[in-house]
Amino acid sequence: MTTSGIGTIVIPVGDLTAAKALYGALLGVAPDVDQPYYVGYTAGGQHVGLDPQGHARGLTGPVMYWHVDDIKAALDDLLAAGAEEVQGVKDVGDGKLIATVRDKDGATLGLLQPA
Repeated sequence: MTTSGIGTIVIPVGDLTAAKALYGALLGVAPDVDQPYYVGYTAGGQHVGLDPQGHARGLTGPVMYWHVDDIKAALDDLLAAGAEEVQGVKDVGDGKLIATVRDKDGATLGLLQPA
């Protein structure tokens, strides 16, 4: 598996409007994605996303998405190493693929293959 590091952090939020105000103030930039289902900011080379459906999907805190070249191979490697699959590979638009796993301590790890 090859990774270019953590490139995306997604935060589950209950009140998207309040979260947009807070993270907009923190990051000092306008969102580059602003939809009812996801708001994303890019600041300092880091992408920070706000997911209003995250809690409903069982997320209890931020998920760090490791950017990888081959998401299927990376997912297989993590499962072979003992991770539990939470969400298999899913296209979230424009060919961008994500998947999530949980480690033995309950932490959720994300994989992201850019389009």
